[in-house]
Amino acid sequence: MIGLPSLHTLDHAQAARIWLAAEATDMRCGFDRLAERVRAVIGQDPLSGHLFVFRSRRGDRLKILLWDQDGFVLWYKRLESGVFKLPRGREGMRSLELRASELAMVLDGIDVSKLKRVPRYARISAENKEKILI
Repeated sequence: MIGLPSLHTLDHAQAARIWLAAEATDMRCGFDRLAERVRAVIGQDPLSGHLFVFRSRRGDRLKILLWDQDGFVLWYKRLESGVFKLPRGREGMRSLELRASELAMVLDGIDVSKLKRVPRYARISAENKEKILI
Protein backbone atom coordinates (compact mmCIF):
# COMPACT_ATOMS: atom_id res chain seq x y z
CA MET A 1 0.00 0.00 0.00
CA ILE A 2 1.29 3.46 -0.88
CA GLY A 3 0.98 6.18 1.73
CA LEU A 4 -0.03 9.76 1.10
CA PRO A 5 2.78 12.31 0.75
CA SER A 6 3.30 14.74 3.61
CA LEU A 7 2.55 18.43 3.24
CA HIS A 8 6.30 18.99 3.48
CA THR A 9 6.80 16.82 0.40
CA LEU A 10 4.02 18.62 -1.44
CA ASP A 11 5.47 22.02 -0.51
CA HIS A 12 8.86 21.17 -1.98
CA ALA A 13 7.52 19.29 -5.02
CA GLN A 14 6.46 22.39 -6.86
CA ALA A 15 9.03 24.43 -8.72
CA ALA A 16 7.12 27.70 -8.42
CA ARG A 17 7.57 29.73 -5.27
CA ILE A 18 4.81 31.76 -3.63
CA TRP A 19 5.48 35.34 -2.56
CA LEU A 20 3.16 37.49 -0.44
CA ALA A 21 3.41 41.28 -0.47
CA ALA A 22 3.39 42.28 3.21
CA GLU A 23 1.67 45.62 2.69
CA ALA A 24 -1.87 46.11 1.40
CA THR A 25 -2.32 46.63 -2.33
CA ASP A 26 -4.92 48.68 -4.20
CA MET A 27 -7.25 46.05 -5.65
CA ARG A 28 -7.93 48.28 -8.66
CA CYS A 29 -4.46 47.29 -9.91
CA GLY A 30 -4.48 45.17 -13.03
CA PHE A 31 -1.86 42.95 -14.65
CA ASP A 32 0.75 45.60 -15.44
CA ARG A 33 0.60 47.50 -12.15
CA LEU A 34 0.76 44.27 -10.16
CA ALA A 35 3.75 43.14 -12.25
CA GLU A 36 5.39 46.47 -11.40
CA ARG A 37 4.62 45.89 -7.69
CA VAL A 38 6.27 42.47 -7.96
CA ARG A 39 9.51 44.17 -9.05
CA ALA A 40 9.31 47.13 -6.65
CA VAL A 41 7.88 45.57 -3.47
CA ILE A 42 8.70 41.88 -3.67
CA GLY A 43 11.95 42.26 -5.61
CA GLN A 44 11.28 39.38 -7.99
CA ASP A 45 10.82 38.96 -11.74
CA PRO A 46 7.09 38.80 -12.54
CA LEU A 47 7.87 36.57 -15.55
CA SER A 48 9.54 33.92 -13.36
CA GLY A 49 6.51 31.65 -13.14
CA HIS A 50 6.21 32.16 -9.38
CA LEU A 51 2.91 33.10 -7.73
CA PHE A 52 2.61 36.60 -6.29
CA VAL A 53 -0.12 37.20 -3.70
CA PHE A 54 -1.54 40.63 -2.88
CA ARG A 55 -4.16 41.49 -0.25
CA SER A 56 -6.57 44.39 0.08
CA ARG A 57 -6.44 46.91 2.91
CA ARG A 58 -9.55 45.41 4.57
CA GLY A 59 -8.18 41.89 4.09
CA ASP A 60 -11.30 40.54 2.40
CA ARG A 61 -9.77 40.32 -1.09
CA LEU A 62 -6.76 38.56 -2.58
CA LYS A 63 -5.19 38.72 -6.01
CA ILE A 64 -2.65 36.21 -7.25
CA LEU A 65 -0.54 37.06 -10.29
CA LEU A 66 1.19 34.35 -12.32
CA TRP A 67 3.06 34.35 -15.62
CA ASP A 68 1.91 31.35 -17.68
CA GLN A 69 4.24 30.87 -20.68
CA ASP A 70 2.62 33.46 -22.96
CA GLY A 71 0.76 35.83 -20.67
CA PHE A 72 -0.29 36.76 -17.17
CA VAL A 73 -3.01 34.98 -15.23
CA LEU A 74 -4.79 36.96 -12.53
CA TRP A 75 -6.80 35.13 -9.87
CA TYR A 76 -9.06 37.29 -7.73
CA LYS A 77 -11.15 36.30 -4.70
CA ARG A 78 -13.49 38.44 -2.61
CA LEU A 79 -14.97 37.07 0.59
CA GLU A 80 -18.64 37.82 1.23
CA SER A 81 -17.89 38.02 4.96
CA GLY A 82 -14.75 37.76 7.07
CA VAL A 83 -11.14 38.33 6.14
CA PHE A 84 -8.15 36.28 5.03
CA LYS A 85 -5.82 35.53 7.95
CA LEU A 86 -2.36 35.83 6.47
CA PRO A 87 0.99 35.13 8.12
CA ARG A 88 2.74 38.15 9.54
CA GLY A 89 6.26 39.03 8.54
CA ARG A 90 8.87 40.62 10.75
CA GLU A 91 8.87 44.40 11.12
CA GLY A 92 10.19 46.09 7.98
CA MET A 93 9.73 43.06 5.71
CA ARG A 94 8.18 43.97 2.38
CA SER A 95 7.38 40.41 1.36
CA LEU A 96 7.54 36.87 2.62
CA GLU A 97 7.54 33.46 1.04
CA LEU A 98 4.64 31.12 1.62
CA ARG A 99 4.49 27.36 1.32
CA ALA A 100 1.82 25.84 -0.91
CA SER A 101 0.19 24.33 2.18
CA GLU A 102 0.05 27.78 3.86
CA LEU A 103 -1.63 29.35 0.83
CA ALA A 104 -4.12 26.47 0.72
CA MET A 105 -4.94 27.01 4.40
CA VAL A 106 -5.39 30.78 3.90
CA LEU A 107 -7.77 30.16 1.00
CA ASP A 108 -9.62 27.57 3.09
CA GLY A 109 -10.21 30.02 5.96
CA ILE A 110 -7.54 28.87 8.40
CA ASP A 111 -5.71 31.53 10.45
CA VAL A 112 -2.09 30.68 9.65
CA SER A 113 -0.82 33.56 11.81
CA LYS A 114 -1.78 31.50 14.89
CA LEU A 115 -0.19 28.26 13.74
CA LYS A 116 3.07 27.25 15.33
CA ARG A 117 5.51 25.16 13.36
CA VAL A 118 7.37 22.71 15.59
CA PRO A 119 11.16 22.48 15.20
CA ARG A 120 12.32 19.73 12.87
CA TYR A 121 15.70 18.54 11.75
CA ALA A 122 16.88 20.23 8.59
CA ARG A 123 20.11 19.32 6.90
CA ILE A 124 22.15 22.43 6.20
CA SER A 125 23.67 22.51 2.74
CA ALA A 126 26.93 24.29 1.92
CA GLU A 127 24.91 27.03 0.19
CA ASN A 128 22.78 27.64 3.30
CA LYS A 129 25.87 27.65 5.56
CA GLU A 130 27.27 30.54 3.54
CA LYS A 131 24.00 32.47 3.94
CA ILE A 132 24.03 31.89 7.70
CA LEU A 133 27.64 33.09 8.03
CA ILE A 134 26.97 36.31 6.12
